[in-house]
Amino acid sequence: MEKVKCRIKKNDKVKVLAGKDRGKIRNVLSVDRKHNRVMVENVNMVKRHQKPGPQSRQGGIIEGEAPIDASNVMLVCAKCAKPTRIGNKRLEDGKKVRICSKCKEHLDA
Repeated sequence: MEKVKCRIKKNDKVKVLAGKDRGKIRNVLSVDRKHNRVMVENVNMVKRHQKPGPQSRQGGIIEGEAPIDASNVMLVCAKCAKPTRIGNKRLEDGKKVRICSKCKEHLDA
């Protein structure tokens, strides 16, 4: 499978657009570019039944986040605090940065 171009990065603040957690604004924990999925903090919580294992692995019902598709989240701009599309811009020194499409502010610190 080919890597998909994903403009969302770890620790970005995103708004969930679809699913049972629609409307929540949370931070991105990890990005899987190969499968175009993102793991968002306290979104898409699932329960897994786990058997006790050797050496202190406790069994029971474990609750954690599951990845969601990257198309179901939208980046929230830090300056204007609105969900926005992401544009690209080259600086004078040749560095490429992400910009907010609404307020034209740099998203990369």
